[in-house]
Amino acid sequence: MSPIFQNILAAIYMILSFGSGNRFGRKLHHHPSSRLPVKGVYWPSWSETTFPPSAIDTTLFTHVYYAFLVPNSVTFRFDVDNSTAHQLRRFTSALRSKAKPAKTLFSVGGAGADANIFARMASSTSTRKIFIDSSIHVARTFGFDGIDLDWQMPQNPKEMDDLGLLLADWRAAVRKEAFPAEPQLLLTAATYFSADFFLAEQYRAYPVAAINENLDWINAMCYDYHGSWDTTATGAHTALFDPKSNISTSYGLRQWIKAGIMESKLAVGLALYGKTWTLDPSSYGIGAPAVDVGPGSGTLTFNEIQRYNTKNNATVVYDNATVSVYSAAGTSWIGYDDPTSISEKVKYAKELNLRGYYFWAAGGDYKWMISKQAKQSWDVGYLH
Repeated sequence: MSPIFQNILAAIYMILSFGSGNRFGRKLHHHPSSRLPVKGVYWPSWSETTFPPSAIDTTLFTHVYYAFLVPNSVTFRFDVDNSTAHQLRRFTSALRSKAKPAKTLFSVGGAGADANIFARMASSTSTRKIFIDSSIHVARTFGFDGIDLDWQMPQNPKEMDDLGLLLADWRAAVRKEAFPAEPQLLLTAATYFSADFFLAEQYRAYPVAAINENLDWINAMCYDYHGSWDTTATGAHTALFDPKSNISTSYGLRQWIKAGIMESKLAVGLALYGKTWTLDPSSYGIGAPAVDVGPGSGTLTFNEIQRYNTKNNATVVYDNATVSVYSAAGTSWIGYDDPTSISEKVKYAKELNLRGYYFWAAGGDYKWMISKQAKQSWDVGYLH
């Protein structure tokens, strides 16, 4: 190759490199699999006796999350006992040995974890490093493809800033650990349904630039908009739209996009469960007066809902305004999603050019009805 031609190629490379910036005016590091769609599901580790990981149909999912591990509240390291170690190995082995293997990630935290652990850990360089190094060690030891952070939730602007620092340190460590032989571990995070906590007493917003730069994608938790914490009225806990408020999936996703998230970094959360209330049977629409939680102490899986509706000859209503479903039998009311409403949510996410979707949680579906419909809607269209 002549020196002149080499110089021309070098100039072209520089132009392309400088032209690959994003909306924030800087070049992003594009991580492996950054263009592959996400069809994820979280597997609750406490459900192993009733729904082992081997029961997951990996033809329907690209990524399966182990939920959850929590770091030590003092050392910030992961103390994996023998029982948990065996379970982690069973999890990754079961999903890796499928005819169509799924990528595996372990999720850190969850709704039951103490959020202060993460706040303290993320507050200094040294404690972040301890946590990060331990998380990478766990991932490699047990054969995971990635790590997911489910910090529920950063409580103030400083904790959001610290989250941004954590993500940057984490990505740097993952990149360094992988070079040159290993593929980089995936890094994801479960987040609030919106980019900002617009209803909170103390306003705060996620570090979107740090997310774009350092995470493969985020899982926006677009569910639990209503539930047992408010027994005065029924509600669509997975509403795609809400004519009366901004507490809806459409609002949350658009707030993320408005805040600058790259669409390829955003996956919509879908629920394989419903919320229940006890009410006056003379009024049973969405927003009807309620007096208490309903069957299942306020929550039923879609599988349980199907059986409940059949057993009690429930009235089932599809609500176009919220794109959700509810059923009523006597004084019991259940709000949830069915294959039709899930299809509309998945198509909405695809129209926004999002990365994909995920479900909470594995084991909640009925004969994989919803999971199959979600995949079909993403890949082709409505499955009749």
